[in-house]
Amino acid sequence: MPPFEKSQELKPFKQRKCLATRKDEVCSIRSKFPNKLPVIVERYVREKHLPLLDKTKFLVPFELTMGQFLSLLRSKIDLSPTQTLYLMLSDHSMSCMSASMGEIYTQYRDPDGFLYITYTSQDMFGGGAALAPPC
Repeated sequence: MPPFEKSQELKPFKQRKCLATRKDEVCSIRSKFPNKLPVIVERYVREKHLPLLDKTKFLVPFELTMGQFLSLLRSKIDLSPTQTLYLMLSDHSMSCMSASMGEIYTQYRDPDGFLYITYTSQDMFGGGAALAPPC
């Protein structure tokens, strides 16, 4: 892949497509899949150690919970057992894991019609040192 295209991939979705294009895309998706929600999932900008997902667009059912969606994403990202995955809505809010994606979409969707979710990670206590045998 040429360097320009690779750098385009690293840009946030909103910077890759204009507002009108994103709105048209949402209209098309919602007409084809009325029972699904259009979601964009991207890595937090400062999280260089987390891998990128192979895709950023997801169609999720209304009734899927945030916890179930987190599990789905975690299975797609290679994390160590000591890393926690956090999901942020609209780049700053966290949500209740039992809330349905439909509820979250209603509250946090962008004016373009997509729900933007950013993932980030944090090392947890109990990593390598806890697994070492006592002296």
